[in-house]
Amino acid sequence: MNTGSDIRQQFISSRSQLHDAAARILGCRQRAEDVLQDAYVKLADGIEELHIKNPLAYLYQLVRNLAIDRHRRGVFESQVFSPEEDGIHVGAPSSSPEAHAIHTQHLMMVARALGTLPERTRNAFELHRLAGKTQREIAAQLGISTTLVNFMISDAMTCCRDALRAGA
Repeated sequence: MNTGSDIRQQFISSRSQLHDAAARILGCRQRAEDVLQDAYVKLADGIEELHIKNPLAYLYQLVRNLAIDRHRRGVFESQVFSPEEDGIHVGAPSSSPEAHAIHTQHLMMVARALGTLPERTRNAFELHRLAGKTQREIAAQLGISTTLVNFMISDAMTCCRDALRAGA
């Protein structure tokens, strides 16, 4: 019986032949190199537990199976996924002039609605929604409780929502 180190030594000495075998299956020397790396990793993991009578035949079969698996995966991926270069010609979503006008109109309605709120409520809302501050940070900055900040933000959201519904 052969030990794990004997099989690894056989792999190293037969590397070029194993590489050629994988390249014939895959049609690509670089992908064959990847298969050999995978095969060596498999050999490094628990080869001592195996009792192999013919290590060279075992190595060829291992490389062959890995190459076939990689080839099948490549065929499957080419059927499912488009080549990366195809994405170059995909245009970025752009809004139409009409959509831009509607968004501008909505922003103006929200700005008018916020203008009707008490200054402290509007300030709390802007700090939260525009500046990204937490309610705790706003409470500390304005010298009020976090509960009050929560209510003020909720009131401002309701005011904006009502303004947008009334304008629709």
